[in-house]
Amino acid sequence: MKNTKTIIYLIVITLLLILVCIYNHYLIVPSVIFLTGILIYTISNNKKREAELSEHIRDLTLSVDTAAKSTLINSPFPLVIIETNGNIVWKSSRFIREFKDVDINQTLVNIGKELKMEIENNSLNTSKYELEDIIRKQIRIGEKTYKILGEYVKVKNKHISEENQKQKEGEHKHRRRDKHVDENNYMATLYFIDETQNLALAKEYMDSKTCVGIIMIDNYEEITQKLSTEEKPQIIAKVEKIIYDWAEEFNGLIIKSDRDSFVLIIEEKYLHSIEEDKFKILDKAKEITVPGKMQTTLSIAISLDGETNYEKYKSATGTIDLALGRGGDQAIIKENGKFTFFGGRTKEVEKMTKVKARTVSHALDELMEDVQNVVIMGHKNADIDAIGAAFGVYRLAKSVGKPAFIVCKPEGLSIEPFIESAKQEEEYQGIIINEVEAKELVSNLTLLVVVDTSRKNYVEVPELIDQTNKIVVIDHHRKNIDSIEEPSLMFHEVYASSACELVTELIEYSENEPELTKLETEGLYGGIMMDTKNFTFKTGVRTFEAAAFLRKNGVDIIKVKKWFQSDLDTYNKIAKIVENTEIINKTIGISTYEEEDDNANLICAKAADELLTISDITASFVLGYQDDKVYISGRSIGDINVQLILEKMGGGGHITLAGAQVEDMTIDEAKEELIDRINEYFGETVE
Repeated sequence: MKNTKTIIYLIVITLLLILVCIYNHYLIVPSVIFLTGILIYTISNNKKREAELSEHIRDLTLSVDTAAKSTLINSPFPLVIIETNGNIVWKSSRFIREFKDVDINQTLVNIGKELKMEIENNSLNTSKYELEDIIRKQIRIGEKTYKILGEYVKVKNKHISEENQKQKEGEHKHRRRDKHVDENNYMATLYFIDETQNLALAKEYMDSKTCVGIIMIDNYEEITQKLSTEEKPQIIAKVEKIIYDWAEEFNGLIIKSDRDSFVLIIEEKYLHSIEEDKFKILDKAKEITVPGKMQTTLSIAISLDGETNYEKYKSATGTIDLALGRGGDQAIIKENGKFTFFGGRTKEVEKMTKVKARTVSHALDELMEDVQNVVIMGHKNADIDAIGAAFGVYRLAKSVGKPAFIVCKPEGLSIEPFIESAKQEEEYQGIIINEVEAKELVSNLTLLVVVDTSRKNYVEVPELIDQTNKIVVIDHHRKNIDSIEEPSLMFHEVYASSACELVTELIEYSENEPELTKLETEGLYGGIMMDTKNFTFKTGVRTFEAAAFLRKNGVDIIKVKKWFQSDLDTYNKIAKIVENTEIINKTIGISTYEEEDDNANLICAKAADELLTISDITASFVLGYQDDKVYISGRSIGDINVQLILEKMGGGGHITLAGAQVEDMTIDEAKEELIDRINEYFGETVE
């Protein structure tokens, strides 16, 4: 009598009979007999119904089992049941047909091992282990790729094969992991779904997607200036033929968008071939020479980022700016926000025209006139090039009548003499501010001028970049991927020797005709002198023109030269570094400075310079430790691009002069990483 309604009915009948008996005692016996009869009938009827229901459930269970077995046997997918050691418990006829020509036993063993490891890890690392878990894997078997779906379940020991049981009995029982596996045996049911065609279609779709690129002739202006009217169309035609022929190799479409630029459209499937080819078009372009032994160089940017071709074109436009900002003669592929660089091993070509310098100078004057104040900052651990350029911009701001301040931590041997000289002059009292003061000063009415760097994480106070939308960048280093985005004005010329050279040109062309003080003139001259290593490296015609302009303004060359003199203690440290130099690849000198020193970065730089004075050394690297970072100074005579090497360690610079700061590494670890990067560089060169 499990039926609730039946019980309720019986209770109601019983209550009614009791009421009848209360009013008539003669009906007690008939009522008891009647109630007993009803109870007997109800019990008998319920038993009969339960028997019928049990029979129905048994028949239904048999039907379900039969359907399940039929489904397994006639599965449209290859199906196999395996133990975690790879032993096959059962396989479907479809599985047998699918893999009759393939040795799949080892594959099943490997899958079993992976499942066993997964089970052990889960059971040891979780407080409550689920007895069932879904399996999802993709594997290559023969010429096809399969997606494996299924689940593994815990089973009793009697379901495990005798071979597997004996194997488990022989295992070490005292280890926690093996003990757990002995107590819990598992089997896996696996479905093999053929994904070969789907993957082929997906690959075909991805390969057919378009990439948009931009190709630019880097030195178009300089080339055309050196050519006669008759030679100009011939040389340009040769360059264009190289571009069109190269695109034709990959079934690409070339559209000339300007006199020195082209738009490239290719299918993505050709991109891998282009990468393997390492953009040999860059070398072909340099084979075309013009009068004056000038080489023709190209910059190429290809982007896969964007849903539409227009979005890819906009992305390529930003990427070509990066290529030009890194000195040109290189190709960059942008994919998923990441950049892959090719080329970039030649020296930058100096631009003889000064139109840009004049335009930037006038634009800078206008920007300064529209703001409340001007704040100038260089890079961390400022050198004389950064501080000299900052004082030059300070004079530009004062000529416009705006209050100006320089953010700088006056520490280190490289700028201490200059800062001490500035402190002795009344005009510069209070203009050098610290981080806290700078944050209070900068607002949307402030013009922030960044000199001698364009990297937002390398400036003296990175937070200032987010405090104003009026930013000017003046830099001569090759661009990096973490450059300041969309400044109001950028004067970025990688051919320039120094930031001080660029600032000097801006002062020359300023309409306000700023009058430099003697200290400012010496600071600008010192910056040029330091970055060119006494006018030895990276000097062009414009470098000497800037130096001549400063010389006319009364620079004291002897005083500036004294700023770079080393004391005896520093000289001895440099000599020891040079003495301990290790030569690799026959011409590269590497040394380390192990002492804790607040001026380690400067000593390393001077030691790297000194190593280049030794015959047969074409490049030098010196590593030192300062402020919980490993500083690396790289120098080259031009045959080796130290910027490409140190860029892979988070640094930057130029072909002949570069640096990097490495965190979370010891000097020995950083040295090993540096050697790997040097070997990688030469490996790419050979290829």
